Amino acid sequence: MTNSSPTSAVSAAASTATYRLWQQASRLPFGSRLFTAAVSLKAPYFRTVLPHVTEMRPGRCVVRGPGWWGNRNHIGTFHVIAACNLAEFAMGMLAEATVPTTHRWIPVGMNVRYPAKSTGGMTVTAEWQQIPDFGSITSGEDIEVPLTFVDDAGVEPVVGSITIRVSPKKKR
Repeated sequence: MTNSSPTSAVSAAASTATYRLWQQASRLPFGSRLFTAAVSLKAPYFRTVLPHVTEMRPGRCVVRGPGWWGNRNHIGTFHVIAACNLAEFAMGMLAEATVPTTHRWIPVGMNVRYPAKSTGGMTVTAEWQQIPDFGSITSGEDIEVPLTFVDDAGVEPVVGSITIRVSPKKKR
């Protein structure tokens, strides 16, 4: 698989409804929160971690989750499954901002380790350093989305990635 330029990825992504909604909403006061609420209505399980999309563009999405009691485990740290929920949200928004409307995507796997305890809230960044060349994908192809997890103390308590399968949409 080759990598496309950021410019071509931006023009391809600009046609996705989710990315257009982000571009419109993020210009408004509290728009990023309204956008996040709209996504959480479409996929209600994400509401459980009170996510907030703070940045979204082709190849990158940043999602923040507060350190509230609903995201905590029995020892008072950020629950790893809550962190995974934030990660899937971030990955999904990255895919929505990047994968062109000619293709579809679905998560097919997640790989996480949790080497440290967390403090406070959690910020998850899903980011491709090089945006895949989706035009070269003619059948299903698995693509890894690297994730960065950072808590309020600056610790990286979780390390992981999500694999998505990208394939061309079927012609009707």
